[in-house]
This record gives sequence, structure tokens and C-alpha cells, in this order.
Amino acid sequence: MNARTEHQILLGPDGTPMFAVIPYADYEEHFEGRPDEDVLLPHEVVKLNALEGKSLICAWREHLGLTQREVAERMGIKQPSYAAMEAPDARPRVATLKKIAAAMGVEWEQLRA
Repeated sequence: MNARTEHQILLGPDGTPMFAVIPYADYEEHFEGRPDEDVLLPHEVVKLNALEGKSLICAWREHLGLTQREVAERMGIKQPSYAAMEAPDARPRVATLKKIAAAMGVEWEQLRA
């Protein structure tokens, strides 16, 4: 069966959600990577993220001394499009994180919140 399926919530005996069943492709995209390896972040990136509330993408860019325009140009997109990707509430897909990481010269797992 190749039809797209949506997630399913399985309830416990008391009617509260206990499990979420998601399509395997969604699982792979969300959990892709090297789960057994540690992802290292410089202290400055952690500080910008945790204390100043900046996204990891923004924190890395600032840590590397890059402008939004520079990263956008490296990705082949316009600056406003890139700016939306580094907003604190943005949730870029894995494929997008990989493009941003390549433009910054970091591992994509270091950008995943």
C-alpha cells in the first residue's frame, strides 16, 4: 500500500493519549541521523539559544559571524526566505536543515532543536 496515511493517536484505558503512530517516512525524516553519537554545540551557540531565545540556526549563524544575506546567497535563495527559516518558531524539514548546514559548514544535526 502506497497511499499516504496520517498519524493516529492511540488512547489508554482512561481515554488519554498514550501513543502516536506516524507514517514511516515521517518517522525517518524526524529521527534521521546518528542517534548513538553526541551532537556537540559550542558554548556560545548554547548561550544564544538558551538564554537569548534564538533558534539554533540563528545562533549558529551569529556564532560563525555570517549575515542572513550571506547564508541565503550560499543557499541560492533570497534573504527574507532564509530569515523565515531561522525564526524561533520555525520548524524546517530535515532536507532544509541539510541545505542550511551545508551553507554554514556545520553538521545538520547541530541545527535540529
